[in-house]
Amino acid sequence: MTLDRRTLLRAATGFAAGAALLPATARQAGAAAPFRNDVPPAWYRFRLGGYEATVISDGRLPLGKPEPAFPASPPEEIVGLLRGNFLPPDAATLEQNVLVLNTGRQLILFDTGMGESMGADSKMFGPTTGRMLANMRAAGIQPEQIDLVVLSHAHCDHCWGLVDAAGNRVFPNAQVALSEADLRYWTDDGNKRGPAFMTSFIDGAKKNLSAYQDRMVMVRDGADVAPGVTAISTPGHTVGHTCYTIESDGRSMVYTGDLAHHHILLLQRPMWEFSFDTDPKLSAQTRSRMLDRLAADRQAVLSYHFPWPGHGHVAKAGQGYVWVPEPMDLTSAG
Repeated sequence: MTLDRRTLLRAATGFAAGAALLPATARQAGAAAPFRNDVPPAWYRFRLGGYEATVISDGRLPLGKPEPAFPASPPEEIVGLLRGNFLPPDAATLEQNVLVLNTGRQLILFDTGMGESMGADSKMFGPTTGRMLANMRAAGIQPEQIDLVVLSHAHCDHCWGLVDAAGNRVFPNAQVALSEADLRYWTDDGNKRGPAFMTSFIDGAKKNLSAYQDRMVMVRDGADVAPGVTAISTPGHTVGHTCYTIESDGRSMVYTGDLAHHHILLLQRPMWEFSFDTDPKLSAQTRSRMLDRLAADRQAVLSYHFPWPGHGHVAKAGQGYVWVPEPMDLTSAG
């Protein structure tokens, strides 16, 4: 059928006349939908051999202006690296990727996020942290199901979620694994010196770790913390910082904790020092050595602070490294 110009003109005129008869509210095509500022549950699940891994977000951890976090680094180089990778040059933001490993026999939690145990101090990095428990429950995991909490170290964003504000255990049936060096250091009031954050970090570690003092497991380099989970001593960020190799059915992944905080700044410049390191020079040496190993072995990685969900690989690039995220299977994502 062919429509001539006269037929089209009559149809258009009829439509306009009909529209004029509609109420004004109907002619507005509906009001715009309101903005949604709520944050959806954030969890991601994948298989590692015979194990099931679930990454739980504790929320973003904003560092603010990056220069104070990298005090020995040239400010113009920091800005250049961030801009060159399409990141804001005046705001460094880290993720908090908490790992829950289901081995079929145990539920093992790696680190705990900021939690709510220290009141206002629990929000020292802003209101976007402390979401682990809500996201864990959204992923179908209850805190009383956790058998073992494995800590990479005893900083606030890794152990302050062990207890609630009243000091009660959040994971009532769990043991807690930590290096003895970190346990001693972060519960010693004699170390309340140097940076201003040390007092709150030590007070928070004492409150959270003391609640599990009869359930502590001391982590040793090269030893299994649980079947298929082996400790790798990586000191520097803290005196007893530890990474963990997870192996099952020929598949492996390294949970790196705070080996490197930023996927651009501390991969492309692995020898840069970070202000929250207990021993910045040792931390840089450990980081460079471990990153070289991960890249050479083409080892899968779960990084606590890298972009969500922190699952990927490290590849050598010039004098540094680049982060290669693992493609997400969205049929498993929360």
